[in-house]
Amino acid sequence: METARVLVAADKFKGSLTAVQVAERVTAGLRRVAPGVRVETLPVADGGDGTVAAAVAAGFERREARVTGPLGDPVTAAYAVRDTTAVVEMAEASGLQHLPAGVFAPLTATTYGSGELLLAALEAGARTIVFGVGGSATTDGGAGMLAALGARFLDADGKPVGPGGGGLADLATADLTGLDPRLGAVDLILASDVDNPLTGPKGAPEVYGRQKGATEDDIAVLDAALAHYASVLGPEQAQLPGAGAAGGIGYGALVALGARFRPGIEVMLDVLGFAPALARATLVVTGEGSLDEQTLHGKAPAGVAAAARAAGIEVVAVCGRLALTPEALGRAGIRRAYALTELEPDPAVCMAEAGPLLERVAESIARDFLR
Repeated sequence: METARVLVAADKFKGSLTAVQVAERVTAGLRRVAPGVRVETLPVADGGDGTVAAAVAAGFERREARVTGPLGDPVTAAYAVRDTTAVVEMAEASGLQHLPAGVFAPLTATTYGSGELLLAALEAGARTIVFGVGGSATTDGGAGMLAALGARFLDADGKPVGPGGGGLADLATADLTGLDPRLGAVDLILASDVDNPLTGPKGAPEVYGRQKGATEDDIAVLDAALAHYASVLGPEQAQLPGAGAAGGIGYGALVALGARFRPGIEVMLDVLGFAPALARATLVVTGEGSLDEQTLHGKAPAGVAAAARAAGIEVVAVCGRLALTPEALGRAGIRRAYALTELEPDPAVCMAEAGPLLERVAESIARDFLR
């Protein structure tokens, strides 16, 4: 019988395991039951937090830059480079992880540091930049990012508007002539797992504002301010898929930087070399912390499963919690899902003990699929 070749291509279990740790634990569990199995690991991400780590695990060089955090304080942000391709993750500069516990700034949080991170990638010689957007603390339409890249946003008195989405209500003129000219020679790919427009009932403030601390009044203020901002820069792009990603940074990239939107997991599978790894596999293990309805809309496991199904390779999934029916999993191309909560129903214990539990889950996969 031919030796099984397993490709472990899973995302992080948010709050408990990185994608690299997920791959390590699954590998350990598989080998305990099937010692001869060949395992290849390819940690994946969909453009949100963890994207740089996935690129580094795939052979990119990790670099760091000191940039402006969402509250205006300096933070250290990582990006990844291989040859002339850079992977930049906006959450590294402007993400919720840079906010102190319980502290939010929905009206003033800025993406300025994300622009500085893009500048660092330009300085590193990048000609292709995969710009992963998600996990932001910001709702400024990318105005901070563009300001860092040389744009000027002025009020009626010719003074710079205040930071964050709230300041855009005072915008009178936008001057993009100072944007770094190197941007014109770069292929900037906006990689996101959300396709929301900038404003309105499915826009960035309404759908994502609350998780960034916005009150109902704040959401109304931000929606009106972003609509005004778009009326100055270009209203057509505000309705494009991805414009509302990461507090509207997608819109800024689309309208001013010539970015092109692609589903984050598709971009990352290309960048990480998924296709050749898939060709070597007889079984794929994917997964993420929660397999739920959101998973089916562009999250990493759905992208992995779709690609594997197209290649005729069986897929199983691992997760912390499972909120999808077997039918929904089947439609996504996932033969079976294994949840940690099946072994440990207490969610807090499950997260604390995620590593050992995941090894036990992998042992079950080996018994079910590798015997």
